[in-house]
Amino acid sequence: MNNRRELEQQVLDFSHRLHRSGWVANHDGNITVKLEEGRYLATPTALSKESIKPEDLIVVDDNANVVSGRMRPFSELALHLYVYRQRPDVRVVMHAHPPTATGLSVAGVGIDTTMMAEPVVSLGQEVPLIRYARPKSPEWTLNLSPAIEDSDAILMENHGVFTFGEDLETAYLRMELVEHLAKIQLVAHQAGGIRQIPTDDVAALLKARAKAGLGKAGRAKA
Repeated sequence: MNNRRELEQQVLDFSHRLHRSGWVANHDGNITVKLEEGRYLATPTALSKESIKPEDLIVVDDNANVVSGRMRPFSELALHLYVYRQRPDVRVVMHAHPPTATGLSVAGVGIDTTMMAEPVVSLGQEVPLIRYARPKSPEWTLNLSPAIEDSDAILMENHGVFTFGEDLETAYLRMELVEHLAKIQLVAHQAGGIRQIPTDDVAALLKARAKAGLGKAGRAKA
């Protein structure tokens, strides 16, 4: 990964992009980046992603303790750390509340990827809808398993979207795709319903996903 100063600037840039995209409001959203084993660069709580500055960033350890910086960590940090523990390949975790996707989560509706070909390769057979759990309860993190084993984007019921990736750009683009699909799905329902692509095509696309090194099957081949 890039040197520390460049990485901090990238975190700021993507924080600002989340706000410009309209996917966060008030103090919503958070980003973490794995620096090394047991150390994570993170955006802090209680700041707008529009106005965050380099001196506001913090570094936390595996136990959610702040080891560098003056600000406090955000409440979803346990979710980020759980993803890192379960997915050693992940270097970035991003959370936001893109309105259409989050609206579907509030309605308890998942997001289909199999209504189109490209999302199956990019995101897998589904964007899993993780059932609601009270924040900071044991279930809050445990509910993520086993969904995150094969998925790089999840929809948390009554909460929002989490995406994972090897870098900030990838995590951001996955967030963008989830919101894009949510908008398409909503229009499809309004127009009469979703028509899924053929099952055989989904199977072929999942093979292409694995060949590209994506998903659980793809990582196993790497």
